[in-house]
This record gives sequence, structure tokens and C-alpha cells, in this order.
Amino acid sequence: MTTKKRKPNEVAPALARGLVALEHLRNCANGESLSDIATAIRFPKNSVLRLLNTLEDFGYVEREPDTLRYRITRRVATLFMDSARDRNLMEAALPAMRRLRDQVNETILISIIERGAGIVLEQVQSTHAFRFVCEPGTFEDLHSSASTKAILAFLPQNERDRLLAGHVFHRYTGRTITRRSDFDRELDETAARGYATDHGEQGEGVCCVAAPVFDRTGRPVASITVTGPAARFEARSFDAVGRRAVACAQSVSALLGHVEKTETLTGEKA
Repeated sequence: MTTKKRKPNEVAPALARGLVALEHLRNCANGESLSDIATAIRFPKNSVLRLLNTLEDFGYVEREPDTLRYRITRRVATLFMDSARDRNLMEAALPAMRRLRDQVNETILISIIERGAGIVLEQVQSTHAFRFVCEPGTFEDLHSSASTKAILAFLPQNERDRLLAGHVFHRYTGRTITRRSDFDRELDETAARGYATDHGEQGEGVCCVAAPVFDRTGRPVASITVTGPAARFEARSFDAVGRRAVACAQSVSALLGHVEKTETLTGEKA
């Protein structure tokens, strides 16, 4: 959200309210009722109903017929996937993601960070009967997902600080990192080894390993994540999966024009 203070006649109030409603719903995995949404965003109920009707007509929210709860739809994800930048990213990533899935036989995700949260762009599902499924458009909290850690760890410090300023470290499981100081150490360790991990921090029994994808300027623009049941992850080496994720992400980065730095005989980076 912009921090620039605009004059009242420089904004469209109805559009602003609609975006506030969408941003609220993205954090409601089970949806919310009209009354709860109106209370949460502090707008009149009749006004919120008109906003939600409009968003529903355009396909950005849906209302469950039984509970009448509103939830955000996958169409929101298409706003990201249909941009020229992310089409190029997806074209580069999907073949490599399929190869990685065939190597580790777990679900592979590609995610970005947008507006202070991770968002899953696409998945390549595991062939196991019992597998983890994460639909495109799923939002991920910055501090509890390997996918977002992998990007944050390689961002310049000022950008990392901006994204994490005011971030609430919600506890999802007993393993969730809930302090900024601990999270900073986690990101330093991620940068040192080249990949991020999630040992059931977002959801019990789910483990993830993620590696960053870089563009031609060396900026981390996405992450490739291997995700699956903890029992299968614990039966193999996290490091082995991490190295495969890094190799996959490096191949995607190369297609985006990124050139890996190499060590010279003198120890200097070329």
C-alpha cells in the first residue's frame, strides 16, 4: 500500500474500499460473513454488500451458498500470472519444476512476494497418493513459509526491513518463529546455505525447502519450493532436497538472464 498521502479528490473511494475488502479477505482462509467483513474494515454494511456484489460479478470473490461466507478466488492470482513479467517467469520455470518433481516426487511450487505477502503462482503436484496440494493464488505469511524466506534472505537489507516493518509474527504451530531477531538469524542462515526450510512452521506435518530465483540483475524475484509430508521429508536429507531445489532455481534464473558468480583461484568472486 502506498504511503503517500493523497488529497480526497485524488482517489476513487469506492475502488479504495473494494481493495481494502480484498486485502482483508486474503487473510481469511475460511471466508467471512458480510457482517464480519463490514465490522473488520469499518465500512457500512450496505456499502460493503455492494462492493462484494461487484467483486463477485467480476469473479474476484465468491459466496458459499450454504454459509453465505465470502472468500477470495483464484482469479486474483491471474492478476499476477497474466503480467508479461510473470508469464516469462512461468514459461522459464514450469519445465524445470516438472523435472524437479520427477527427481524428488513431491509437490513443487513457484511463489513471489507481492504487497507484503507470498503468493503461489503455480504448482506441479506430486504423484504420491498422499500429497500436499497448494492452489495457485494461495497467500503465504512472510515469516512462516520457506518460499518467502528464500526471497527475503537475498533481498537488500533496506528492502527486507521495509517488508518486515510492522509485520505480525503469528504463531501457527509450536515451531513458528515469532520474534524478529530470531527471524533475522534464520534469514542469515538461509543466505549462507542457499536455501530456506520450513519444519512444520506454517502447518503441522508439512515440511518445505525453497530456493530463490534471480533475474538478470541478481534480484530475487521468486522461489521454487519442494513441499510434502513431514514423514517423507524426515526419511531423507533436507540438505539433499535443498541442493536439488537450488539447482532447479539456478536453471530458471539462467533462463531469466542471471549469471552465477564463480570463485576464482584467489577466492575472489568473478
